[in-house]
Amino acid sequence: MIKDARNGVSPDTSKKTRTRRGTRGKTGSSKLYAAIDLGTNNCRLLIVEATRNSFRVRDSFSRIVRLGEGLDKDGILSEGAMSRTLSALSICASKIRKAGVARVRCVATEACRNAENGENFIKRVREETGLRLEIIDGAAEAELATVGCGSLFENHADHIIVFDIGGGSTEIMRLDKETKGFFKLADVASVPIGVVRLAERFGGPGPHDHGYNEMVGEARVQLLEFFARQSMITDMNKLQIIGTSGTVTTLAAVQLGLAKYDRNVVDGCKITASDVRRVIDDLREKSRDELAANPCIGKQRADLVLAGCAVLDVIHQHWAVDAFSVADRGLREGILLRMIRRDRRRARRGRGRRASASPASDAAQPAP
Repeated sequence: MIKDARNGVSPDTSKKTRTRRGTRGKTGSSKLYAAIDLGTNNCRLLIVEATRNSFRVRDSFSRIVRLGEGLDKDGILSEGAMSRTLSALSICASKIRKAGVARVRCVATEACRNAENGENFIKRVREETGLRLEIIDGAAEAELATVGCGSLFENHADHIIVFDIGGGSTEIMRLDKETKGFFKLADVASVPIGVVRLAERFGGPGPHDHGYNEMVGEARVQLLEFFARQSMITDMNKLQIIGTSGTVTTLAAVQLGLAKYDRNVVDGCKITASDVRRVIDDLREKSRDELAANPCIGKQRADLVLAGCAVLDVIHQHWAVDAFSVADRGLREGILLRMIRRDRRRARRGRGRRASASPASDAAQPAP
């Protein structure tokens, strides 16, 4: 089961604590945990220390690497994409070592799942960086993203839809409220409509050739089967929709008129249906150069943001809620919460007797 708002994630606002492997930081902080999420478009790292109810962020890193660039056409990860990604992962490995992280889990998603040379790339990553990447399937990706969003669950909801628009795929999940305010994961789908995939397939050469209507059509077809299974959702007042992805957070930042992206403002905010429609319609009118000029979009996302909007558009058309929640959290946070909770369960079981020397399960690894 997945808990409700007690699953909080709090950003750290204090000074970073320097630690050495196997030691506590100067402020007496507990051991550090790290999670890496390698997707089709992004490479993300989060380093945290556990708190009483969740964790505090100590360091983070994110870089657009476009690992899945050209994958739909060629079926393999290109040398350029792998080199960009290895460079980003080397930075991640260096940060993990310097922080003295005790436990780390690194996952790879859609691009490595689908590429013919995905497994070979995983081996190359380990040889060159020391990081042990684990390819997870869409269901595991969806579940971890849902765990990471737990602090945003609202008690008024009977059902929650969480969606994560990635570079190569979109994960969408339904949770149902059970007794004592807990939500149980009830249905999951992983569909091949990520922003890189859609943009490469339908975007044209002209500055305004976004292929938006075609992307909406493809997203509708791909999500149709999942939609058909959710006939129990009838009361929009009892439905909460949470979006977690670069698309959703970017759209929220644009709607809020931020001069630059600010996670503390965006994470947990809500966007009304009318604002969703207005922002999407406004973005559709802009050229790629105009999109790139927006400080919350930038050059690297200019050709991708409307692909994500197309998926969001289809979801919102199907469930016409008054507003949806925005999450700047997801897969990494889910990985970290899982590791921390499993360690705590082990500690409780081992209290009063000598604790086992073996690491907890769930594929977590010692730091490289």
